[in-house]
Amino acid sequence: MAMQGLKASYFRLRRALRQGFFRPQIITFLPALLLAGYWFGGEGVILIAALLFPVLAVMGGLFDSGHGATRRDGATDLLLREDFLDLLSEAIPRAEAQNWNTACFVLEIDDWTTIVERIGKSGAETVLRRTSERIESAMRGADFAARLEGPRFAVALDPVRRVDLDAALNIAERLQGTAGQPVSIDATSVRVSVSIGFCLNTRAPRRTGEALLGAAEIAAEEARTNGPGGTRAYSREMRAQISSRNALMDDLLSAFSEGQIRPWFQPQVSTDTGKITGMEALARWLHPERGMIAPGDFLPAIEQAGLMERLGEVMLHHACSALRAWDRAGVSVPTVGVNFAAAELRNPKLVDRVKWELDRFDLAPERLTIEVLETVVATTDDDTITRNIAALATMGCPVDLDDFGTGHASISSIRRFAVNRLKIDRSFVMRVHEDREQQKMVSAILLMAEQLDLDTLAEGVESIGEHAMLAQLGCGHIQGFGLARPMAFEDTIAWIEKHNARIVETPIPKGIARE
Repeated sequence: MAMQGLKASYFRLRRALRQGFFRPQIITFLPALLLAGYWFGGEGVILIAALLFPVLAVMGGLFDSGHGATRRDGATDLLLREDFLDLLSEAIPRAEAQNWNTACFVLEIDDWTTIVERIGKSGAETVLRRTSERIESAMRGADFAARLEGPRFAVALDPVRRVDLDAALNIAERLQGTAGQPVSIDATSVRVSVSIGFCLNTRAPRRTGEALLGAAEIAAEEARTNGPGGTRAYSREMRAQISSRNALMDDLLSAFSEGQIRPWFQPQVSTDTGKITGMEALARWLHPERGMIAPGDFLPAIEQAGLMERLGEVMLHHACSALRAWDRAGVSVPTVGVNFAAAELRNPKLVDRVKWELDRFDLAPERLTIEVLETVVATTDDDTITRNIAALATMGCPVDLDDFGTGHASISSIRRFAVNRLKIDRSFVMRVHEDREQQKMVSAILLMAEQLDLDTLAEGVESIGEHAMLAQLGCGHIQGFGLARPMAFEDTIAWIEKHNARIVETPIPKGIARE
């Protein structure tokens, strides 16, 4: 224990020397400092400096060869995993011996692949370096940090008298806020978002450094899945959830090749006439053994596996195929909405792929509605995304702004992306017939849309009351379980025929469609 304590003290001294003395700015001015010392203190100062500097340089690791316990990450100058684990393994028994606590935090920069693609390898290294500096600036002097794999960092607390879940959450928020700041590179600003997971030593699966770091990494993975900018504390249930998600990732490639992942279609109707005005294509996975897997379970796995573009190709192809089949069956479905993720919208060949699919099924561009999340429109400064959406709109594809009200899109961005329709998020629709504040919010959105000459659709309508109120307020279209749940293509024609028959049989008061 005494040897481990000495080792921990040694590492803290090394870090203090590196941060406070062996920085490029200090070393650059060292000759001038020595000259000033000689001027004011004489030859004795030069002699002391000549003897002391090599000792400090060795202790600070200035001449490290990259082997053994003195290894450091080249890009960030932080500890590597092995030395971090050594210190963490020492901190746990030291904390428990005093009935104190320690904790481990794992931070990961969100959307790292996109950042590297955008600013290049050199710029990405600058982001890593700046982020590591900010993480260290938010730490206490005795705490220690490491660079793990890729854009991932770890921070451990030197044992303290008391750290509970609330205190650890406050520390996580401080680390996250400090690390997640814009980084200036060549006169441009790169937005950095950080997800963070943490675990207290008292909650770790085992009382070892490896187990504590592993638990924090599991929490960070869960935070990243629910991110960007997510925060999660480790719980024992997370391990099973992540194991299940990893198993899904192993099944993804075969799921695509065997056609297990396909679109299901949810109708959209006019609040004036009750007629079907479109369908939205929603991804569904019918697993041969597990049955229907919820989108919230498999979509993060698809994103993590880098298969969002593959999913987009499948959805686009089957949506166009469905339109052609409905036409042949003599039923009217004017348009199908397909969601395009940011990863797809960054593809320079996206417009050509959409054109090819439309030509393949002999469909006019206005039959395919491009659905884009409001968060993408509100936050993107990617020229490729802007060009792709503009090109698709120019080609004739309507553009829906999905989940409107959740992403803070400005009016200028709505105009810039040539949006045709706002899809009002479910959070504004819920109980709108009973809640006056909800009615005011929806009315404000509808008034803005009217002034901008935009159509509107309310998502997640679940009751006749919500339907009727939205029609009364002037919302153009509705979609939700109150009308119909998403259904397989094979069930759509029967539903369409039954719905159309009800419209013919029952007169519909203006402004209120019957379900």
